[in-house]
Amino acid sequence: MRAALEAGNVSPEDGVLLWAADAALALRPHLHMRWVGVAVSGGSDSMATLWLLAQLHDVEAVTVNHGLRPEAEAEAEFVAQFCAAHGIPHTTLKWEGTQAQGNLMDAARRARLQLIGDWARRRGLGAVALGHTADDQAETFLMRLSREAGLEGLSGMRESFEAEGMLWLRPFLLQSRADLRRYLERQGIGWVEDPSNQNDRYDRVKARQALRVLRPLGISVAKLNAVVGHLAMAEQAVGFSLRRLAEEHVQEAAGDVLVDAWAFRNLFDAETSRRLVNAALMWISGADYPPRAAKVLDFLMSWRTRRDCTLHGCRITVSDDTIRFTREAKAVTGLRVPVGQDWDRWRLDGPLEDGFEIAALGAEGLKQIKTWRDSGLPRPTLLASPAVWRGETLVSAPLAGRANGYSAHIVRGSFANALIRR
Repeated sequence: MRAALEAGNVSPEDGVLLWAADAALALRPHLHMRWVGVAVSGGSDSMATLWLLAQLHDVEAVTVNHGLRPEAEAEAEFVAQFCAAHGIPHTTLKWEGTQAQGNLMDAARRARLQLIGDWARRRGLGAVALGHTADDQAETFLMRLSREAGLEGLSGMRESFEAEGMLWLRPFLLQSRADLRRYLERQGIGWVEDPSNQNDRYDRVKARQALRVLRPLGISVAKLNAVVGHLAMAEQAVGFSLRRLAEEHVQEAAGDVLVDAWAFRNLFDAETSRRLVNAALMWISGADYPPRAAKVLDFLMSWRTRRDCTLHGCRITVSDDTIRFTREAKAVTGLRVPVGQDWDRWRLDGPLEDGFEIAALGAEGLKQIKTWRDSGLPRPTLLASPAVWRGETLVSAPLAGRANGYSAHIVRGSFANALIRR
């Protein structure tokens, strides 16, 4: 690429974008990656990401047909045809989006991440690139601002992160959507327009419209990105303080998070306390987002006198010495999967028998283990712990002292790693 720039074969405008792509891929020597995946919807941002990265590296493209709009199939076919014409391997994945419950857009985002992550691991890819731009960063900032997000939320999307067992890259997070579209026009490459980008029922479209209204005040995409950058530096400082305090005063035990009550009262400032509570709740519950700020603030104001409460699918118990965050038993009641599958945040290794299922130990299971107190774990922790059942018969409860050939471990990594913003 450097030789092409020096020879004048690449325009200055394209050179800036290629340097951005090359910087993102600079991680590849450390990852020993040969191929990079690119998530391509057919829109301008992802098409530009695909073509720019293809100039530098071996790439594979993937498109998720979410089935939410009648145009989705045609958009996936557009990407497939483009890739076929240029010798780029391409895969279309399907998601039955109409079956999602609750927040459809959030469900679609999580489904895309999981589907693409699974695909990338199967293909042996080193990373997956996403086509997010500075415009997306500014829109996300406004959306999170409306939700009263804290410092970690307002510090923006990350240029790289890990999820679903994969490294994800956003090589053009500092470039504008207009820059990428001008690049495609110079290259003679088309793209598809998503009609939902004009539907003001969606928060992102509202944020995009708000940016146009804010422009006369001097509040632009570039300036909001500068603010996000300042907040990101402050967030890093808070994160460092939080991790240092957590190393000394926080423990992980049987999937619970235990915080030294004296340290929480005397050493943690308001922001690191809030961050720690959010991290514990999200790690234990598996939620993608923290609870509403007002609910966390209520806990922080009252924890000294409130000895037991539930929040965000978790139970919090306070003693003179310890604040203990554990899974709320009610949140996993009714959750049953065959042995061999992950259950909530747990994986059980042991015999794979027909008719054996994993479910919460619960009160009925605890009654069948007379020696459960020997485990040293509190009753609330064991109620929400994984157990193997055959119908109504308890087969195994590894955390309660009845292993019977099974062992249990958390599949989300350690809580210490959950504190690290990648």
